[in-house]
Amino acid sequence: MITHHAALIYTMVMVSAADRDMTDAELRKIGEIIQGLPVFRDYNRELLPATAAACAECLDVDDGLEAALGQIEAALPAKLRETAYALACDVAVADGRVDREELRMLEIIRDRLTVDRLVAVAIERAAKARYTTFAQPS
Repeated sequence: MITHHAALIYTMVMVSAADRDMTDAELRKIGEIIQGLPVFRDYNRELLPATAAACAECLDVDDGLEAALGQIEAALPAKLRETAYALACDVAVADGRVDREELRMLEIIRDRLTVDRLVAVAIERAAKARYTTFAQPS
């Protein structure tokens, strides 16, 4: 069984990798989240590369997505499931675009973690608001 820290990291990695393109912005965002959020205060950051690699290995086998989701579900207490979804949303919007594959992965995570639909919409809207930029018209 993985730790709750690993489960949170798995959700972020899964969203970032969903479109087969883990952008620099998404990877930076994962690092910032782990560096700055209280839920990671007692996490050994040196484990991040190994944790991300373990997630990638898990996803790379038959039924890997289902296995990873099962590990996440087993490792996360109810009080951290909305947190996991919020972190996944932040990673998804970090590069300024959310494509179909990332939206589908968010939906899968939301459903698997039984995040209430209204709560999910609020989390998604908040993530969008945090990453909206003001572009001057040309």
